[in-house]
Amino acid sequence: MSNTTFSKNEYERYSRHLILPEFNLEGQKRLKRAKVLVVGAGGLGTPVLQYLVAAGVGTIGIVDDDIVSISNLQRQVLFGEKDLGRKKTEVIAEKLSDLNPYVHLKLFSERITSKNARSIAEGYDLIIDGSDNFPTRYLLNDLAVILRIPYVYGAIYRFEGQVSVFNYLNKHGELGPNYRDLFPDPPPTDQVPSCAEGGVIGVLPGMIGTIQANEVIKIFTGIGEVLSGRLFLLDALTFENRTVAISKNVNQSEVKELIDYENFCGWEDVKLIKNVKHLSVQELKKMMDEKEDYQLIDVREPYEADIADLPSIKIPQKQILDHINDIPKNKKVVFFCRSGKRSAEVVELLTEVKGMENIYNLNGGILEWADKIDTSLARY
Repeated sequence: MSNTTFSKNEYERYSRHLILPEFNLEGQKRLKRAKVLVVGAGGLGTPVLQYLVAAGVGTIGIVDDDIVSISNLQRQVLFGEKDLGRKKTEVIAEKLSDLNPYVHLKLFSERITSKNARSIAEGYDLIIDGSDNFPTRYLLNDLAVILRIPYVYGAIYRFEGQVSVFNYLNKHGELGPNYRDLFPDPPPTDQVPSCAEGGVIGVLPGMIGTIQANEVIKIFTGIGEVLSGRLFLLDALTFENRTVAISKNVNQSEVKELIDYENFCGWEDVKLIKNVKHLSVQELKKMMDEKEDYQLIDVREPYEADIADLPSIKIPQKQILDHINDIPKNKKVVFFCRSGKRSAEVVELLTEVKGMENIYNLNGGILEWADKIDTSLARY
């Protein structure tokens, strides 16, 4: 392992690392030998990648099947307008190769699943979570447990973020807790809106992603105290932070294989929600054109109508039962939201609890309307 060599350019490039007494040349050699897998090249993944590439991590795998969209640019500052519509992995390879040509980048322009996860992750020393959903988090945790490698977790929502290192084997041979010790069961889907539904302040992913990158560097170089057995919580509005201890759950069943994580987390397409009748945007447009007697109800939050709107009654999802008398009983009623998820939940609730039969969910929500009917509306 001592034969890791550096060029003159690399010595100069990493000089600020090399003169750190705790880090020095041996720390840089360890980084160069390291192989890390970053899953998700979005808000968290891009700052993680930028700093790990700059730091000189030798081999980095990047897993992402997405393309660059304009809504990414508010927080994913690695991308620009000229990158819109391109594969994120391709753009990242170009820009990060220019940042540090001594780092080997391996691209996986695909979505990680239970079927391909092991073949993708084989040979890596560590997994970094840049995802934004619970099925992927449980998948990455279980993958790390099976492969016996650390899992560097990060999550963001609105103004808050959190970081931890799971499945970490310390220098004393003690294995730290994993993600299932903190969250044994996934939360109900209606309680965990994504950043796309709930929003996120643009600088927060950069802050949390940089902390994740810092943990990776500490793990490989042996400096500092790794965030294992602890969950770091940050509130970007007050800039208050705290660290919560995480204990291993002795009753937690052993992870032996990868499972169907979308089913495990209850992530179903809104079309599969029981007792919900759906209406396409084309069908709604036809109803409008033919001046059919119907009522459109917007269940988004009031501020969302300022971004993109349709003529409708405004009743936020959480207030729907308080306004039950405002919902017509003698005509077709169509509920909509941003993507169709919240409105489908409303239709399911009113169907099951109130027995209403004249109600429909606008499939795809106002996003689908903006894509297929009125392209002048903003997608958000």
